[in-house]
Amino acid sequence: MDDDRRDIENIIARQFRSLNWGSEQAADWDAFISDFLPGALLYPAARPVKSQTPVEFVKRMEGLASSRLQSFREDVLGYRIQVFGNVAVAVAGCRITENETTESRSVEMMLLTKEDGVWRIVAQAWDNEGDSKKLPPELAGP
Repeated sequence: MDDDRRDIENIIARQFRSLNWGSEQAADWDAFISDFLPGALLYPAARPVKSQTPVEFVKRMEGLASSRLQSFREDVLGYRIQVFGNVAVAVAGCRITENETTESRSVEMMLLTKEDGVWRIVAQAWDNEGDSKKLPPELAGP
C-alpha cells in the first residue's frame, strides 16, 4: 500500500509539474500525456460539460501558451489518496498562477487504475474555486 501511495503521489507531482511553463521553462507535454491510460478522458471546469482526450487538452494548452498565456504554474496545496486493490482516487487542491499575476485555486480529481504494476489515470475532472465553493481545508494547504 505504501508503494501504491508513493507511486500515485509521484503521478500527482508529475502532472502538476509538467504543465508549468514560462520564459525559462517549457511545459513537458509528453510527461503529462504519459500518465494517462489510452482512452482516458478529461473533464474541465467549463460548462456545459465537454470531455476531451489528453492530446486534445494539450493542443488547447499549447495554443494558449503560444498566444495569451505566457506563463502558467500549478502548485499542489494538499491532496488525499484512497486506494483499494487496483483502483484509486486522488483529490488535489492547487493554486494556479497565470502570467505571473492572476491567481486562482481549483480541485482536481483523478480516477486511476493499476495494471502490470503501473498506475495510470483513467479519467480526470476539475472545478475552480469560487464565491460559493471554497477548497476544503485539507486540500487548501497550510
